[in-house]
Amino acid sequence: MVSVLSRAQDGMLAKWWWSVDRWGLAGIIFLMVLGLIMGLAASPSIAQQKGLPEYFFFQRQLIFAFLGLFVMLVCSLLSPVGVRRLGYALLGIFGLALILTLLTGSEIKGARRWLNLGFLSLQPSEFIKPALIIISADLMSRTQKVWGRVDPTLVSLMGLVACALLLMMQPDIGQMVLISSAWVGLLFLSGVRLVWAGLMLPVGGLVISFAYLMFDHVQKRIDAFLDPVHAGNFQVNRALDAAAHGGWFGVGPGEGILKLSLPDAHTDFIFAVALEEFGFLACMLIVGSFALIVLRSVYRASSTQGVFTQLAVGGLSLLIGLQAFLNMAVNLGMLPATGMTLPFISYGGTSLLASAISVGLLLALTRRRPGFVEPI
Repeated sequence: MVSVLSRAQDGMLAKWWWSVDRWGLAGIIFLMVLGLIMGLAASPSIAQQKGLPEYFFFQRQLIFAFLGLFVMLVCSLLSPVGVRRLGYALLGIFGLALILTLLTGSEIKGARRWLNLGFLSLQPSEFIKPALIIISADLMSRTQKVWGRVDPTLVSLMGLVACALLLMMQPDIGQMVLISSAWVGLLFLSGVRLVWAGLMLPVGGLVISFAYLMFDHVQKRIDAFLDPVHAGNFQVNRALDAAAHGGWFGVGPGEGILKLSLPDAHTDFIFAVALEEFGFLACMLIVGSFALIVLRSVYRASSTQGVFTQLAVGGLSLLIGLQAFLNMAVNLGMLPATGMTLPFISYGGTSLLASAISVGLLLALTRRRPGFVEPI
């Protein structure tokens, strides 16, 4: 294996190894391994409560971790042109799947977000996120109008609106807020005048207000956040208790009590389990790993001349960083519950595979390519 990766070799793997961001790759693999450790700590008790084999969730997560690692490595081999093509393909496939989910998807807790394929329950919105960011970066990097007369950024905005409407119809307000926030950040990075990016803030406020009035679960979550004493905010309050219980060094692997009373301890509130069992200092490694991936990607992209690459890396980094922040902020009581998973750490095959695609594209776009000229 060492000889295959030698600088003297001219093979695909050797070129990949000496051009890829190895620090970023290490951070991603560390989060995947940590996700398995956390799954082993949090999921057995929940599996038993559901009448499933003790290691049911862990075994499934292990399978998806290996599959996710393979998907990430395959995506990291792509060229910038290949990344663009994959973005359009993903948006086409999972855009149709998103519509199909609204028509035939399983309704869980009043929402249609999952498409049952028999052997797998798929959440198409997870794959829409990196696809829309890649396509928006492609459109915003263009200097010529689309179809001879339409501004490319306007086309990108139309794609965002279409995706946001489909997500609201599910409803999945958390994913809609995440993808809209990442798109606005990408718009700012594209060099648009700040006043235009600023106009998105009142629009976003109106959308959130509409969601608050239209959807009971959104209203309950926001009310519980604003008035936690009277509204009753069981999940977040239990997560905060777990964080306080863990302290600096934690109570020890498997010794936490949060997972015994919280049904989402292995998914949305996995960070609270980590705080309780491993402590604040250990959880700083999780925060640091996400920061490493985001900052390394942005740093490497800044040395490239391609506008598409810079925008795509900036957008994907925002997407990953914002999702991690939203999940951890909810666990710490800083934001209303969003139903957002923690990338690579929370249980969920769809989330892990979509995150693997996102970081795989990041690794592909930030590879060193001396002499490469990005096509416009």
